[in-house]
This record gives sequence, structure tokens and C-alpha cells, in this order.
Amino acid sequence: MFRRKVETLDEVLNLLLRNEGLETPLLQRRLINAWEVVTGDIVAKYTREKFIKNQTLFVKIINPSLKADLSMMKTDIVKKLNGYVGAMIIVDIKFC
Repeated sequence: MFRRKVETLDEVLNLLLRNEGLETPLLQRRLINAWEVVTGDIVAKYTREKFIKNQTLFVKIINPSLKADLSMMKTDIVKKLNGYVGAMIIVDIKFC
């Protein structure tokens, strides 16, 4: 008899995404989509554009006072966003 290495579908898909170079873009998209969940509806209402470049999340906030408040909380927001995705995707946030 011989043993077969049995892998779950989750393991196979993660390996495929990693080998094809699609794991990071997928995690980045999940992190961007998590912005509304992590920050809440009020912040989401004043948020316009979001994108990631060089492990930095750029977020356009149209309310200046909210932008200042979020700037003071950005370390906590980075931790929550990375925790939501389950990987270290960003290291900083810049509010535009």
C-alpha cells in the first residue's frame, strides 16, 4: 500500500494563487474592500478613492476634520485592516 498526500481544496487554491502570482493582488483587493467594514459607515460616506502602492494604502477623504482624526488613528487602522485580511499587506496609510 502507498500513502497519498491528501490536501484540502483551500490549500490547493492558495498554492495555485501563490504560484500564479495572484495571491497579493487578491489580498490587496480584500483589504481595500474591508475599509468600510473596519472604519464604519460614517467614514465610508466621506471616502472616495482607495488604492495600494508600495505597501501603502492611499485613501481620499473629503472631510478635513475626519482626515485629521483618521491620521491620528492610522496605526490602529493598519493593524485592523491587516488582521481582517489575515496577512501583512500594508504598513502605512496616507490620507489625501
